[in-house]
Amino acid sequence: MAFNKTTLLLKVAFGEEIIVEAAQLDGLMPFAVIAKQNLLKVAEFLHSHTDCYFDYLACVTAIDNGAEKNTLEVIYNLYSIPYDAKFCFKVKLDRNAEGQPMPEIESVSHIWRTANWHEREIFDLYGIKFLNHPDLRRILMPADWEGHPLRKDYQLQKYYHQIKVEY
Repeated sequence: MAFNKTTLLLKVAFGEEIIVEAAQLDGLMPFAVIAKQNLLKVAEFLHSHTDCYFDYLACVTAIDNGAEKNTLEVIYNLYSIPYDAKFCFKVKLDRNAEGQPMPEIESVSHIWRTANWHEREIFDLYGIKFLNHPDLRRILMPADWEGHPLRKDYQLQKYYHQIKVEY
């Protein structure tokens, strides 16, 4: 199934405005950008609709676009085993959400179980909170580590439990 066919299915099911942006860059994987509030309905549709059936979540990752753009992106890479098709979509988040200690987005771990550890890794390294996640805690860094190491505004710790951390 081609990228265009999947985006068309989404537009027919939810309306033209479901896709905020779509890009097919030469040599790169095409992607669609959807609004944060549409994440769960789009994910459930892509997983269960008989014309696409994206049954495998290959990867969930994040990107920090820096202070200039003031956004973080959560990227979902899907694969349909029966249709041998790929689809990528992104959700953009405000880096410094007002009134919240960190950006928040819904978890998709109840749709694709592989999201569980991916979302924990993103939480740990980027500081994005996944709402309704069954076990949201650090996975790579110690539980009491300060900050999120893959954020562009991350400040290196000089000491961890009175031990000098050298880089």
